[in-house]
Amino acid sequence: MAKAKKILGLIGRGVDYSYSPLIHNTASETLGLPYYYTIFNVADHALIGDALRGARALGIAGFNVTIPYKQTVVPFLDELSSEAASIMAVNTIVNKEGKLSGHNTDIAGFAAPLLPFKEEIAGKPVCIFGIGGAALAAVEAFLLFFSPSEILLFARDTAKAEAMLDDYASKDAVTTFPLDGLYSGNAQYIDMLSHCAVVVNATPVGTKGRPDEMKSIVPLDSVFIRKEQIIYDMVYNPFETPLLCAAKKAGAITVPGIEMLIGQAARSFELWTGCAMPLDTVRRNVLDVLQSDNQ
Repeated sequence: MAKAKKILGLIGRGVDYSYSPLIHNTASETLGLPYYYTIFNVADHALIGDALRGARALGIAGFNVTIPYKQTVVPFLDELSSEAASIMAVNTIVNKEGKLSGHNTDIAGFAAPLLPFKEEIAGKPVCIFGIGGAALAAVEAFLLFFSPSEILLFARDTAKAEAMLDDYASKDAVTTFPLDGLYSGNAQYIDMLSHCAVVVNATPVGTKGRPDEMKSIVPLDSVFIRKEQIIYDMVYNPFETPLLCAAKKAGAITVPGIEMLIGQAARSFELWTGCAMPLDTVRRNVLDVLQSDNQ
């Protein structure tokens, strides 16, 4: 009789487009491990408690957590790792005999592709677009690994951005700005962006299949992108987003979202299974599927 598989999954809302099942199931199959990863779409924040109580009852081995629940899950967990507690946002949950522990692998996953550029980033401003767990993970990663002179955070709703930062120990390192100012062509904002060593899109804007009217969180006609600037788009499908295409055309260094996706996934996989993810096989499979899906 075949051994029953342990269930892993992604908690999010409207995330059927996710490539996380491909990543984790490829890794488990390659290593011959008894895990199966699927998607759990949860319709509303109010249902998160029920979802996690169900996970305990059913013995689901673990979850990734994505938009918009990375902060919502925190009160329902039994413990937090130090990196998750630092930003009060969780993207990985481990269920060990009914005890749910929350982790944040986004921080190290975000940092990984930027590590070769530490010297170029140190002492210079950086910019992040978006609010929520992914944006906070980027903030924490910059402070932990890169020593920027300042962190600029652009948000559609600055009140929500400030509320997000309220309980964050390093909130004084972050200055918030309204996106409307950038969209209206504010010369000061465009000048600030042009001097940033790294510009990060930490929103889902630009994701293939999403209904957003905007194809890029940054107005591509604002011409702030400069040669050798680093443009980092957390969106991974399509592989080359409109923002990354504009950056490449301007001679900037581009970091596609697939690098963060695989980086954080590898750390989650190890937390659940105790095994290192076979990165070469996973990256090859994901890039093949991405290319096929975008033809």
